[in-house]
Amino acid sequence: MHSISGVIYLILAACLLPYVFTGIAKKAGGFKAKDNQNPRDFLEQSSGLAKRADAVQKNSFESLPLFLAAILMAEYLVMPEKLMMTFGVGYLIFRVLYGICYLANWATLRSIMWLLSMLCPIMLLLMIIRQL
Repeated sequence: MHSISGVIYLILAACLLPYVFTGIAKKAGGFKAKDNQNPRDFLEQSSGLAKRADAVQKNSFESLPLFLAAILMAEYLVMPEKLMMTFGVGYLIFRVLYGICYLANWATLRSIMWLLSMLCPIMLLLMIIRQL
């Protein structure tokens, strides 16, 4: 059996990443304590960088279930740790790059980073199927 601590760190990082972009959205939008009464309305009404950061955090939450399913399935079926870490770290790197591209408003590069980030858990799941 291999060490699970690396996998736990991957899961933790992936789960916390959307909140980084939530923080950026709130800071860029000028979020104040009174806005905490209805923070979703505040972010919906934001524009520019704040609106793009909010979109990144939403998309990050949307991609999270696929990533978690792939990593947990790979762990459950005792896939090689190097394989899990490669695709897991790849997912995180591409998600961060996706966020940077979104914040910078680089639409084409953003879409490429999104695709690469989604391919990481998909490829991991396909390798799991192949192993079965």
